[in-house]
Amino acid sequence: MALLQCTFLSDTLGLMTEITVVLPESPVPDTPCLYLLHGLSDDHSVWHRRTSVERYATESGIAVIMPSCGRSFYANMTGGGNYWTYISEELPKRVKAFFPITKDREQTFVAGNSMGGYGAFKLALRFPDRYAAAASLSGVLDLARWVKTQPNRFNPDLEYIFGPHADITGSGDDLMACAAELHRNDLHPKPRLYQWCGTQDFLYSDNVRFREHAHSTGLNLTYEESSGGHDWGLWDRRICQVLQWFTK
Repeated sequence: MALLQCTFLSDTLGLMTEITVVLPESPVPDTPCLYLLHGLSDDHSVWHRRTSVERYATESGIAVIMPSCGRSFYANMTGGGNYWTYISEELPKRVKAFFPITKDREQTFVAGNSMGGYGAFKLALRFPDRYAAAASLSGVLDLARWVKTQPNRFNPDLEYIFGPHADITGSGDDLMACAAELHRNDLHPKPRLYQWCGTQDFLYSDNVRFREHAHSTGLNLTYEESSGGHDWGLWDRRICQVLQWFTK
C-alpha cells in the first residue's frame, strides 16, 4: 500500500485541510473505498498512528480516506466551519477527482470511533444511496441527549457547534431521528450497519439505546459488545474485523 498525505484548499471550509490516504500501489477504478473518521480530540493522522489500519487495508485491498474535521461533530457549526457540507459533499468529490477509487455505492463504506462513529452513522443514514455499509466503534450515538444535558467537559464544544440552549432532537443531527426517517423512506436501499461498544465505556448506555431504536425501526444492524472502555487497543482489533465485515 502507498501512504499519502494530501493538503488542499477546501472551498467549503475556506481553509487548507489535510487527509491521510492509504491506497493500493496499483489501484484500479473500482478499488473499494473506506472513509475512516476520527474522534473529538484527534485528526486525520490518528488512525494511522494508533492502529495497524494500513496493514489491514492491504489485506482487504481497500483504499482508506482519513480526513481531519476538528471538534465539529461533523456538523455545520454555529460558531465554526460547515463540516457537514464538507464531509458529505465536497470531500467525496475531491477524493474521486484525486484518486482512482470506486464510484460504486456497493464498494463505498464509512466508519469511525467515538465522534467519528456518530459521523459514520450520520452519513450512512442520511445518504443510504451512497454508502453500502457503516461502522461505529464506541460511537456517540445519542447526541441529542448530550446536547440537552451538556456535561461539563463537552459543554463549550456543544455550544460552539450547535449554539447555546440548542436542541437537535428530531433534526438531521439526531441519529435516532435519522434512523426513523430511513425506516419510513423506501426510496433507497438500506445500508448495513455495524455497531460495537465496550461494556465499561462511558458511552455504553447511549449505544444500548441506539441499538434498541435501530432494531425497532428494522434497520440492518449487526451489534456486538465486549468488555472494555474507550480504548485504542480495542479499536485497533475491531477495525480489522470491520474491514473484513465490509468486504465479505
